[in-house]
Amino acid sequence: MNPSKLKEYRMLNRHAKQGQIVFVGSSLMEGFPIHEMQLSLNLGLDRVIYNRGIGGTTTADLLQSMDACIFDLAPSKLFINIGSNDIGAEGYGKEALLANYAAIMDQLQARLPLCEVFVMAYYPVNAQADFGMKETEKAAMFATRTNANLLEANAAIEQAAKQHGFTFINANEGLTDREGNLKPEFTVEGIHLWPNAYTVILDNLKKYL
Repeated sequence: MNPSKLKEYRMLNRHAKQGQIVFVGSSLMEGFPIHEMQLSLNLGLDRVIYNRGIGGTTTADLLQSMDACIFDLAPSKLFINIGSNDIGAEGYGKEALLANYAAIMDQLQARLPLCEVFVMAYYPVNAQADFGMKETEKAAMFATRTNANLLEANAAIEQAAKQHGFTFINANEGLTDREGNLKPEFTVEGIHLWPNAYTVILDNLKKYL
């Protein structure tokens, strides 16, 4: 968890409107340039979108920071993408991920009963293309963060979302090549995304906003 980012969000929340739309998650959500997109694209929204993603965040971290990232804003809609760092961590176990995610959903259900919650599928990765990394670094980065593990987690998270009455969204259409890998032109190093990838994702999300 990034304490300074959390402090920044607590300060920003004092100036934010409640009842708006909130994006929350790890660096893959923090990197979503939704502020610029709201200004430049005609999204036709009557609400503001606040991005409360924090790089490096795990499900355990979010459990400890839900007030600053979510509840202080009392959103009417929430888009959540969390857990990819859990999957990429040494010693990853799906059971721990699901337990934490279920605890997050339990809190959302209890404290935001009127909020529409959208649980987003994990984005694909690309462990095949050459991004200029050392092979040892690449092997460590993708040891457990594989498309197979991401797809398996997606299926489990989708079931958990349905059990809580939340909507599961797969906004990944257009991001992958024929083999199911994240297209190289969309990614910095096989995991994190360039703004052009978020343009595709936003197009897939528009009907939910």
